[in-house]
Amino acid sequence: MSEDLHAVAAPLRVVVADDDELLLTALVMVLGLQAGLEVVGSARDGREAVDLVVRTQPDVALVDLEMPRLDGIEVAAELALTIPQTAVVVVTRHARPALLKRALGVGARGFILKSTSSDQIVRIVRDVHAGQRVIDPEIAALALTMRECPLTERECEVLALVHAGHRTNQVAEQLHLAPGTVRNYISTAMARLVVPTGREAAAVAHAEGWI
Repeated sequence: MSEDLHAVAAPLRVVVADDDELLLTALVMVLGLQAGLEVVGSARDGREAVDLVVRTQPDVALVDLEMPRLDGIEVAAELALTIPQTAVVVVTRHARPALLKRALGVGARGFILKSTSSDQIVRIVRDVHAGQRVIDPEIAALALTMRECPLTERECEVLALVHAGHRTNQVAEQLHLAPGTVRNYISTAMARLVVPTGREAAAVAHAEGWI
């Protein structure tokens, strides 16, 4: 009998990233107990996740949407350019269709909720590795009636910094704009979203998943 018949398939290699230590530990444990899966590393922030994937080159990376330094979508975007063979699945607490659109736009292969059962997550890891795209049904249904973003790309950039707590001068410095120009962008965004303050405009944009 040839050696090929005795060959054992290499395990599917997975990286997990989440800033919630309990969830991270649970995911690593669940995946590590599955036959044919191997967790090759875990990370607690987005930059650490990118570095880990570049170093280990896993088959699949499960990344939390909301992490320090880089969020899950930013991680997916960077990995699509550096390690495109790794299938990235973004895991989120928020069923916001705009976030789904952004994630798929940068190359994520999956977008699922944190409420997804462990059995389903194991199946999803295998499915995306096999070339499938997996989207949570609840988010996919909401996407059919999603509100189109009325903001320009620059307005979104400004509101993202406002939402992060930056003042007008700080926003201007980061985006290399005049403070007056930043105020104009904020005022225009407030008018588009029909809210009285820039903070509220940023809150709406974040809630909708536009920033």
